[in-house]
Parts: sequence; structure tokens; C-alpha cells
Amino acid sequence: MSAHLKDVFQRLYEAFGPQHWWPGESPLEVIVGAVLTQNTAWKNVSRALDNLREAGLLSLETLHQLPEEELAEWIRPAGYYRLKAHRLKNLLNFISEDFDGSLEAMFQVELGALRERLLGVNGIGPETADSILLYAGRLPTFVVDNYTARVLKRHAWMEPKADYYAIKEHFEENLDGNVALFNEFHALLVRVGNQFCRKRPRCDECPLQPLLPDGGPVEL
Repeated sequence: MSAHLKDVFQRLYEAFGPQHWWPGESPLEVIVGAVLTQNTAWKNVSRALDNLREAGLLSLETLHQLPEEELAEWIRPAGYYRLKAHRLKNLLNFISEDFDGSLEAMFQVELGALRERLLGVNGIGPETADSILLYAGRLPTFVVDNYTARVLKRHAWMEPKADYYAIKEHFEENLDGNVALFNEFHALLVRVGNQFCRKRPRCDECPLQPLLPDGGPVEL
């Protein structure tokens, strides 16, 4: 990887260690979690997944057959539960209809083509699609979230107006495409963003503090 990104990764890894992300006992759990985590904290997603797990509902066939209204009640802790139930049903329908309910078959599709097909599912945006591909499919695509964007822009490593795809390209062009590296790097950026690079940053304690631009963090 490029010397700069190597330095960022090394500082974060030394500070936080391996993150063991994404939490989930199966690719299906990761997929469900990727939809449920939209606009909420992971602790809420975890409660919703626990509900599904304890009710014996965490199989693709069972979730696909479950009425949307009932699914919404099980995932209520994740917030926006009716909307998320609808989006999750759209995704489950896509997997069932296009791949006969086989995640293995889905993840055999060429990465770029599968990504475009996922983005064609109503309610699945770039971050959700990339999370599914990287964390459930073990495919080499970099996930960009609000924490990642904030860290890069505050350090002036990306322009303030850089969009999802510009940031994603920055990582993918400068890293070697290793799935494990993409996974760990994104998880570490989430950790530093959540703990230090908040809307009101805690720069003095941040492991990236020596890499701040002259004059401190860029105002966003």
C-alpha cells in the first residue's frame, strides 16, 4: 500500500488492535445487519438481530417467507423498522429470485456486475452494497461511511467536497486489494471516528494527531 496509507493503518492498528469486524455468525447475518445499520447505532442492530436469532428466523428462506409486517416488529429495535423491513424484503426477494436463494451463487458473480445489481435493489445504496460485498461476500471492495469521510477530510487527505466514489477510489487505487486489509482498515477508521474524530473532535488523544495538517483539523 502507499506509504501514507500504510502509516495511517499502522498507527490505528497499534492503537486499537484487530477489530474483528463485521460482527455476525453467518453471511446472512452480515447482510441483514448491513441493511439494519442504516441511520442507527450498532447496539440497536444487535438487539434486532438477537430478536431474529432467538425466534429462529435467521435463515434466508424463513425471512423471505415472513410477512413484511411481522418482520418489521422483530427488527423494531433497529429504528425505522417499517422502512428497513421493506428494504430487507426487497433484498431477500432479489436473492431468492435471481439466485434461487443461494448466497454462494450470488457471490460467484463478477464483483462489478454484482455491485451494480445490488445497487438496483430499492433501498440498497453504495455503503450497504459494499458492506455486503466485503463483509459477507469476502470480495475486494472498500466501504466508505461517514466516519471514513470525516477522518480523511479533516486531515485534508481528501477535498471537502469529495464524494463516496472519490474516497473509495483513493483507497482502492493505493491499497493492494487484499480483502482482509480492506476489512481491518475500514473497521479501524470507524473506531477512530467514533472515539476521537467526532463532530466535536478530540484531537489531542487521537492516534492520528501527529498527522494533522498545519493549523489543526480542517473545519467541516
